[in-house]
Amino acid sequence: MPCRVLLAGATGLVGRELLRALCQRGDTVHALVRRAGAAPPTAGAHELVVDYARLPALPLADAAVCALGTTIKVAGSQAAFRAVDFDAVLAFARAAKAAGATRLGVVSALGADAASSNFYSRVKGEAEAALGALGFASLVIARPSLLAGDRGALGQPERLGERVGLAVSSVLGPLVPAAWRPIQAAAVARGLLRALDDARPGVRIVASAELQKLGAL
Repeated sequence: MPCRVLLAGATGLVGRELLRALCQRGDTVHALVRRAGAAPPTAGAHELVVDYARLPALPLADAAVCALGTTIKVAGSQAAFRAVDFDAVLAFARAAKAAGATRLGVVSALGADAASSNFYSRVKGEAEAALGALGFASLVIARPSLLAGDRGALGQPERLGERVGLAVSSVLGPLVPAAWRPIQAAAVARGLLRALDDARPGVRIVASAELQKLGAL
């Protein structure tokens, strides 16, 4: 059945695919953006311009999906990175819960671990832990490997790690374990939504290999 969905991060590689998939299946989607006109024009989507540091009350929703994320290089500092990948993610989740959402799907990252010595992985892990404490009836955390997709079409800078990983994978092919194999952004979106539709109670972590299977056409 179509439902009301709040979407954060609709302008990104995975977020764009989430927006398309949600609207294609008939959901009513409120896409949160930082500036007007940022979200791809999509039938069935309603753009909502917000400041994540001062989120207003959000429209009533059944579910919420978050694909917010950046890199330290793009953000400019560790503090700026954390402001997006932790603060904004948590602010959105809290606001979505207050708006009635009982299910939350989040795009995290391979290697997320609150105890990691790596700053990026540690922040991702801390965000996951904080989200788990919010009390959603169903929380799905997707941990994709290297993302494959056209960042240039979105006006986003190419990520060196992704470029190197994709090049290596193209040479080694099936020798790369499924857990580390690059994954198409569209497959991440489909896999996350299918896991969220399953509505299993509690927290479900979907690793990249499972995302590949769930997101297959």
